[in-house]
Amino acid sequence: MVMWKNGNQPLVYLAGAIEHAPDNGRHWRTEISRFLMKELHHRVFNPCLEESHILSPDEFRNFRDWKTTDISRFRQVMHKIIQTDISMLINEVDYIICLWDQYVTAGGGTQGELTMAFWHRIPVYMISQVPVQEMSSWILGCTTELFRNKSELTRFLYDKYMKLTE
Repeated sequence: MVMWKNGNQPLVYLAGAIEHAPDNGRHWRTEISRFLMKELHHRVFNPCLEESHILSPDEFRNFRDWKTTDISRFRQVMHKIIQTDISMLINEVDYIICLWDQYVTAGGGTQGELTMAFWHRIPVYMISQVPVQEMSSWILGCTTELFRNKSELTRFLYDKYMKLTE
């Protein structure tokens, strides 16, 4: 039996663009979550959904506006989000799935998460929609496996993790 950080099922962190993605990074996370939970029976940490759990209703509704209207309040909220995400990543996450696309480079969270994962030896499985030669060498160095699309990734995960449960 494989030992996971917290329980009998691995916890997967879904990293990628949120702030600058057209749909706040929700669609791909919803799709991959279905596969992870239904097919592999893995638990999922989806930061898009977690914001509403860690922030007050007022913070959740307004913090993005505060970026330009009240930087001090914005920082307080971002500190909550960063502390929750990094703490979860270091203490509870068993592996990361990352979508590296055209929107992710405008942010900074994903780069920080992948660097922390590398430092704490947490596997990073990345789907890259960006040609390898255009990717940051640092980020590429933080990955464990690189995939061209979701199908390649799901086949890999199925083969890897279903064997562990047999």
